[in-house]
Amino acid sequence: MMDLGYDRKIILEDGEEYYGFAFGDTGDKVLEIVFNTSMVGYQEILSDPSYTDQAVVMTYPLIGNYGMAADDYETERPTIGAFIAREYNDDPSNFRSESSLGAVMERYGIAGVSGIDTRRLTRSIRSKGSRCCLITSAATSLEEGLRILAAAKRPRDAVARVSTGRAWRSVAAQRRFHVVAIDCGMKRNIVRSLNARGCDVTVVPWNTPAGAIEALKPDGVFISNGPGDPADVPQVIETVRALRGKYPMFGICLGHQILALAYGAKTYKLKFGHRGGNHPVKALDTGRVEITAQNHSYAVDADSLADTPLRCTHINLLDGTVEGLECKADRAFSVQYHPESAPGPQDSGYLFDRFIEMMEEQRHA
Repeated sequence: MMDLGYDRKIILEDGEEYYGFAFGDTGDKVLEIVFNTSMVGYQEILSDPSYTDQAVVMTYPLIGNYGMAADDYETERPTIGAFIAREYNDDPSNFRSESSLGAVMERYGIAGVSGIDTRRLTRSIRSKGSRCCLITSAATSLEEGLRILAAAKRPRDAVARVSTGRAWRSVAAQRRFHVVAIDCGMKRNIVRSLNARGCDVTVVPWNTPAGAIEALKPDGVFISNGPGDPADVPQVIETVRALRGKYPMFGICLGHQILALAYGAKTYKLKFGHRGGNHPVKALDTGRVEITAQNHSYAVDADSLADTPLRCTHINLLDGTVEGLECKADRAFSVQYHPESAPGPQDSGYLFDRFIEMMEEQRHA
């Protein structure tokens, strides 16, 4: 390899190596490597708890150019593992910018590597799948890097680490309903979307039992997005199972998978997942195609729905995976994508209105 002054290296568990330049935190990191096809929104990606313990390869060639703005965070403390980019800009041009991306990443211990051939790396992830990687010094040998990767333990407590530690409430300007949101790693814009539709939102920790939620007297229950394998949170699955049919329920992303498991369906891990703001999804009832934002590694097994009261309502037009579920009798539904996505797309915001309609129907039933 020609010496171009590289100071960082990415070593994949199959022995692939990529050299680049450091920004953000410079400590060694063992992470799952994935890619995101969004053209904008790196701050929202950085602060989305669903990216906990992941190194995200950005296929858009430039990040950092518009800096970081306080109002655009999706969580108070970002937990993403790393950003990998073709080009990083440390001198942002934006009147709203309050800090550079690299400074925020350094503050929160998030690694960054630029100068990588992100097209080659993305093709590798697409063909071989998401896998474990080590972000380290360029001086680390391949043999040492593979030894570190082989010895690394894969954490399975991501939801517990990113969920709120205590219940808190966000009040709507004009309250119509009270929603209890089970926080598995919830994005702020979900709360804002519910508040804007007249819902007071009580956010509770991921392991809150069904009885405690019932004591809050909700009009509806929301199950949030979050990181990792839905099978790692049996407590949430059991809570949803105990509450189904008692209140209208709406799940997004991880919440969609949890709802499916609570009704007896199965989930499986995708080869490289769906991440980005440009995934086409078809609503089966209307034929309408929505452009959606997605961020997940797991999907609901379509064949397993046959033995449940759930029906598939939406499919992904790229690979045919299940994107929406519904149990009409219980006023429960879910989607794999993000209707609250910021900065967009906005095609699916109507799903929050549907949740409102369900609570209205329940109130007058």
